[in-house]
Amino acid sequence: MPRILIIDDDRTVCNSLELLLKRAGYAVESHYEPREAVDRVRAYRPDLVLLDLNFTVETSGRAGMRLLMELLEAFPQLPVIQMTGWATVQLAVEGMKAGARDFIAKPWDNKELLNTIRTQLERGADAGAAVPAGDAEPFGSLIGSSAVLNDIINQARRVAGTEAAVLITGESGTGKELVAEAIHAASRRAGGPFVAVNLGGVPEQLFESELFGHKAGAFTDARTDRAGRFELAAGGTLFLDEIGDLAPAAQVKLLRVLQERQYERLGESRPRPTDVRVISATSRNLDSMVAAGTFREDLLYRINLIHLQLPALRERPEDIAPLAVHFLDSARRRYDRPGLRFDPPTVPWLRRQPFPGNVRQLQNLIERAAILSPDDTITVDQLQRQSGSNSEPLAGFTPSGVTLEEMEIRMIRAALGRNGGEITATARELGLTRAALYRRLEKYGISITTP
Repeated sequence: MPRILIIDDDRTVCNSLELLLKRAGYAVESHYEPREAVDRVRAYRPDLVLLDLNFTVETSGRAGMRLLMELLEAFPQLPVIQMTGWATVQLAVEGMKAGARDFIAKPWDNKELLNTIRTQLERGADAGAAVPAGDAEPFGSLIGSSAVLNDIINQARRVAGTEAAVLITGESGTGKELVAEAIHAASRRAGGPFVAVNLGGVPEQLFESELFGHKAGAFTDARTDRAGRFELAAGGTLFLDEIGDLAPAAQVKLLRVLQERQYERLGESRPRPTDVRVISATSRNLDSMVAAGTFREDLLYRINLIHLQLPALRERPEDIAPLAVHFLDSARRRYDRPGLRFDPPTVPWLRRQPFPGNVRQLQNLIERAAILSPDDTITVDQLQRQSGSNSEPLAGFTPSGVTLEEMEIRMIRAALGRNGGEITATARELGLTRAALYRRLEKYGISITTP
């Protein structure tokens, strides 16, 4: 349950806000003394603060601005919403520039206030609750306590402070981009941009423009100059997702840039230096691709100084329960259903599922149930209906003697049948990307027309 701290010396205002927010499903505390506010935030660790800008007879808002600066200096990730009936819009803008997330005028509109709070909590969900400056947890978005996940997190922590190229591998939906973002957040480049590009979705003819940029007139329809991803990521981290899908010619161009640490925009001859840390990811087996001659060995060595292999969700079933609770809590806020809860048998049932789409599939399943469940209690039967698995329940995919591949084939065939062979809908239901689903169809020899 998200925690909200109200900082206002008007007890009547605090009482009204507490009543409103508790009815909306939040845990709420009020604090009336601004001089002790930072200590109270440190002790309570709220997910969001409602901060009055005026205290006692002062109506300029400057006292609240000073406190805002103190809070943001101590807790830079903490969402703060300013509240005042006196300060000008200019002062509110000043607060926003200083780091406040939003501004609400008194008297407030209940619906507007709740919408603002919900929006800011969603934005701050990945950052976590109030954590003191210098003590933030970049890996807090990786939910679970299994030994295999902790091992990955520990490896990522050790490499984060270096400039080493990292290759993250694992099945689709295991959280490769989350790990890359956490490494960036824990690195010396955390103040710079994190730029992600899905190489599997970039047409070969547009690769150079997408990665390196172009000058106006470099090719048909190039009407203006365009910065590429290397330029946009300067001073930060460039995340090259699905690097295993890169065409051979594009592999050569990328390797040259990584080796020489400079690139040229299309249409110009002036080399530009690169200042990025590269993290790559793929769900493919690059060693097998090198052996087959479809991926360059020298490029693999260049991107693979440190290799992190993410486990499939079925390899860490003890993490399913905390993940399910986390996704349900997010769904409560996102869809304004604060009373949502799991029926007691539901989480044990979830732990028994194979989840070929991994964490992404689990998240999609719970979000669909949160949207479509007619009441606040999510049951096993509802989850089976939302996954379209009434006739062949997910739990029935795990009998003894059935291999993981056989279970995956069954689930893909069943999903294809339910979606009439439509790839996008099938991939969405399974929590896979279209490219990942196509690879599985090819691997298992499954025909789209005869699922």
